Amino acid sequence: MITVSGDDATAAGAPGADATPRARGEWARHWRYPGLPGLDLLRARYVRHSFPRHAHDGYVVCAVTSGIEEVGLQKGTVRAGHGGIIMINPEVAHSARAGAPEGWTYATLYPSSGIVAEIADETTALRGTAGFTETVAEDPRLARMITDVHRAAEAGNALAADSLLRLTVARLLRSYGGPLPARHPRSAGARNAVRARAVLEERMADPPSLEQLAHDLGTSPFALLRAFKAAYGMPPHAWLTDARVRRARTLLEAGHPPADTAVAVGFTDQPHLNRHFTRIVGVPPGAYRKERAR
Repeated sequence: MITVSGDDATAAGAPGADATPRARGEWARHWRYPGLPGLDLLRARYVRHSFPRHAHDGYVVCAVTSGIEEVGLQKGTVRAGHGGIIMINPEVAHSARAGAPEGWTYATLYPSSGIVAEIADETTALRGTAGFTETVAEDPRLARMITDVHRAAEAGNALAADSLLRLTVARLLRSYGGPLPARHPRSAGARNAVRARAVLEERMADPPSLEQLAHDLGTSPFALLRAFKAAYGMPPHAWLTDARVRRARTLLEAGHPPADTAVAVGFTDQPHLNRHFTRIVGVPPGAYRKERAR
């Protein structure tokens, strides 16, 4: 049983025994509700934990319920406190950490690109790929709607959870949405970044050195570093760690043991996977796999 002080437990709505024990004062639950396919959920309180730069296949929408969250983006840092919401589009590199000594508590929705596209088509006039034009907003009403999706899912109320999710995403898009710019690699450097990413995806467990990768692409190491970071918001080695964790999530969801998963994606052993997985996902791989097996 997780022990959280009365004020924190009430404010955060800590999910009690379902949460993963962490450092003192921290808890987290990263899970998927069968009644909401295509959506991951995270509720957590973090104090000392920080997320390194990473990205997601889908969207990130979170409501801060106490403390302050600080999110680092290529264009700078944003902060959100109680009643604030943070919105991040797919493949946008970002980091996150506490913006106050007491840390932060939040409820996060990770809707897939398919869900957001479906809701955008039905409820907005946006053309192209719909996304968020704002990263942070103070919107207590929408923050409550985000936490209400969690409460409905935790109560096993599929009808309410699905209805609230669609209403929440629709309102987010109407208030803070717009068409995302198309990504076309026009320059030689941008094309090299795309080619480098493909090589790293294919050789995830045995990647080449930066020098070898640049040589094979007909460019220099520093030119490739600059181009890759401009395209993906982080250097190749950081991107590769994030990509390994993403693939590890897929394997764990399929029931593969963490030790086998670690080797399959290129980590040296299970502790190596545990360290990076926990930093990026927010919960250890064992807890992640256990939630998916329910």
